Amino acid sequence: MSKRAAMLFTVTLPAWPSLAQAQDLSRDAADEQSGGPAQSAASEPAEGAGDIVVTGIRSSLEKAAAIKQKATQVVDSIVSEDIGKFPDPTTSAALQRVPGVQVSVTQSNEIGNVRVRGLGDILTTVDGREIITTTGRTFATQDLSADALARVDVVKSNTADLIEGGIAGIIDLQLNKPFNFQRPTLAINARGNYGVKVDRFDPQLSALVTNTWHTGIGDIGALLNVTWAKTHYNHPRTREGVRRVANGTTIPHKLPGVLLPNVVESHSDYGWYERPQANAALQWQASDSLEVYADGLYTGYRSKSQWSLANAQLFVPGTSIADYELSDECITARARNDSGQSPLPGGTPPTLPAFTAGEYCKVQSATVNNAVSEQKTYSYDNRTDAWLGALGVRYKQDGVQAAAELSYQRSVNTSETVLAVVSQRIPTFQYVANTGDGASVTTPDNPYLSAANLVFAQGLDQTFSRSVGELWQGRVDGSFEIESSLLSKFQVGVRYADRTGEFEQAVVNRAAPGGSLGSATEASAIRVQGSSLPDGYLYRMPGVRTFNGGAGALVPDPDFLRSSSGRDTLRAFYGLPAGDPAYQPERRFYAAEKTVAGYVQLTYATPIVGGVSLDGVVGVRPTRTERTITGSSVVTIPAASGQPARTEVRPLAATTADIDVLPNATARLQFGGGLQLRGGYAKTVRRPDFASLNPGLTYSLSTNPNLLNSGAAGNPDLRPQKSDSYDASLEYYFRQGFVAVAVYKRNIVDRVVTASANEVIDGINYSISRPRNIGAAELQGVEVSGQMFFDFLPGALSGLGALGNFTYADTEVKGVDRLAGLPLQGVSKYNFNAGLLFEKYGLSGRLVYTYRSTYYDADETGGLGIRPLTDASRVTDPSYNPLLLNYVKPGGRLDFGVSWDATDRIRFDLGGTNILGNKYQGYFAERFLGNEYRYDETTFTVGFRARM
Repeated sequence: MSKRAAMLFTVTLPAWPSLAQAQDLSRDAADEQSGGPAQSAASEPAEGAGDIVVTGIRSSLEKAAAIKQKATQVVDSIVSEDIGKFPDPTTSAALQRVPGVQVSVTQSNEIGNVRVRGLGDILTTVDGREIITTTGRTFATQDLSADALARVDVVKSNTADLIEGGIAGIIDLQLNKPFNFQRPTLAINARGNYGVKVDRFDPQLSALVTNTWHTGIGDIGALLNVTWAKTHYNHPRTREGVRRVANGTTIPHKLPGVLLPNVVESHSDYGWYERPQANAALQWQASDSLEVYADGLYTGYRSKSQWSLANAQLFVPGTSIADYELSDECITARARNDSGQSPLPGGTPPTLPAFTAGEYCKVQSATVNNAVSEQKTYSYDNRTDAWLGALGVRYKQDGVQAAAELSYQRSVNTSETVLAVVSQRIPTFQYVANTGDGASVTTPDNPYLSAANLVFAQGLDQTFSRSVGELWQGRVDGSFEIESSLLSKFQVGVRYADRTGEFEQAVVNRAAPGGSLGSATEASAIRVQGSSLPDGYLYRMPGVRTFNGGAGALVPDPDFLRSSSGRDTLRAFYGLPAGDPAYQPERRFYAAEKTVAGYVQLTYATPIVGGVSLDGVVGVRPTRTERTITGSSVVTIPAASGQPARTEVRPLAATTADIDVLPNATARLQFGGGLQLRGGYAKTVRRPDFASLNPGLTYSLSTNPNLLNSGAAGNPDLRPQKSDSYDASLEYYFRQGFVAVAVYKRNIVDRVVTASANEVIDGINYSISRPRNIGAAELQGVEVSGQMFFDFLPGALSGLGALGNFTYADTEVKGVDRLAGLPLQGVSKYNFNAGLLFEKYGLSGRLVYTYRSTYYDADETGGLGIRPLTDASRVTDPSYNPLLLNYVKPGGRLDFGVSWDATDRIRFDLGGTNILGNKYQGYFAERFLGNEYRYDETTFTVGFRARM
């Protein structure tokens, strides 16, 4: 153990009462109340008295309801139905069933991007310990296998004894512990997952073994759980892109009043990812009062994938429109005279280039001749490894509880991306705008499958990055019971966190040798056939059904781009040195952060009258954070005194210190008979992630004429977000289920968003992405939830049950920001789950439909797309840049699961997700301006589990 680790462990030795209480709950849940994730880790046993306790849908839902009823905070929980049997294939998929939680489908066609009450600023913990991913403050819940979990708590209101850092709430992932099992146990799970889009079965395996020994020095328990899953995926899409006006001085079309997409394309994200995971736990009950424990967790993610696309560019010189059909769907907009694109203010003060304002109508269909294609591949090779270890003690005797824990985490990510492009002239193609199944493209004889006319295009782009994060955590907590008519417990604690993060990157862009299509050098473009590259350089990408009937296209082979020999062959052709590029000092940053937090909290409880009682907590959590970020920036030194212009890398640094005092109070009125009313207030804080604070600026010139020059920068002046959170709920619990109505309100100051804007650097326009504080934001909403089992019905009908929840989320950006008056990005106003349940005769099943309404997921205002003039009176105002947001149409997913207990120890499972084939449908500003159309995966699962 290092000197620093030894010092921290000495400091934290006294105690951590929350985990002590958690262990108490696992032994006698009826006598204690759960108080949130740190207090409730392992609070419901996976096994007791020699038998599996948590088995079946009803049992897991009833336990989740009991946790919700007893909790000090506003909590919704998911409890495993059996060892290694979560209600959904992944943790993120299960979380979408929780009231107030919204998810979306990730690039790799799986459920992710979890939001709680509209916010993604979530603190993720494992058994009450903060868990991070390299330089960020979030953890992808899908990276911890659902097969390893005993329970998940979604905590929506903070109390002082919980770690600060999540203004959205806390998601606590709880692993199995050996003392939750009263006999030797071996549980094995095997599952095959069939993806319709990828058309193959993939394995998912897990095994848990545990035992407890009664020795002369006390009880000793050990547990080992390992999981592994490999998933192949294909996420096909079509995209019409931003609209341009087909009339200008430097473009090939003279079609006044016509809106055309900049490009029409099909593309697929496809490949595979693999997630190994292992966790182990040791518990030693040295005496009735003292327990010592050690936990270890490893999570891994590795992926080899690619994004391949084929498109047609409609605005390249030499392209013509033979005929077209206009729809009656039009917008009033302004467009630049030179390019047909929406003007962006540039310079100081901003100026507008020459433009024309008018009414522009969408093209419904068109025949396009002599367009230029892009046929390209982004190859990805990603790997993340994270290790977390913890050592702690718990003590409880005569109303006094104490605990201490020291933990260490290390997270490492490496990412490699190589982009290569080929191109050709497409003699003719028929384009039909999206009419409900994505944009359609038809090309006679499909030249996309011929290499005869392909040439090298754009540039060879290489991006290599590595990020590392480390986190030491030490905490001490104590509590003692108070004999009083009002106060029942006093809690006190302190936590120290020492965190570092480092990021390194290399970005190399080299234009293709020879000429480029659509330019004056087109005649000198180099053909792929006959070049020095091998025949295996091209391969056929998966097709999208609306693009030439799904025939696909020839693109650079992603495996060639991932191989060392292939990369070096390509580098030599582009005139670059062999070997992966070295990390560039101007793209590196390092961050160090130290946080000290303490808390005091009082629990009160008193009878009022006639069986009505009042209880709750009042506390405060002061925190201090010191942070240093060092980075660098590239500065251009103009030519002077006969010296040519040059660039310099200059170091930058920023140091900040924050002090926050976070009070909280909760109150619960229990009326008897299962009826209770609760309310609470808490102040919460969310610190920016390290990358957002990086003071450096990096940018590059684009080798693609259809893309903007771009760059990214952090903001060292970014302030932490703070929220005043108010919650109230009325809950009624009865033998067959419960019903609850909750209202909430969040007043957030210094809300952080990231978006791009035009910046002029050395006389060149760049679209620079930066995070910024937008002032204030408000969230308020209503959550209605309930579940019920109809065991009063006769026969098989007594096995029926139902569950459901509905969330109304009203959000608004305040202040003078350009987003003022709009809802927060990524938030649907309406979200609901509705499900039918059955459990009887050894069969159990569920059928659940999940729906979310419209939301926007990207701010493209910094781009060059045409957008409606929402304020026509400002058409000549150079500071007015109308918003261009990408909205997502409403959608819903239907999932099912069926299990059959063949014996007490053998169980078979069958399930399906997104069985109705819901799709992502994006659009710009108006619904008729379709953007991206994604074909989300439908998955069927068959599995078996055995317990011994």
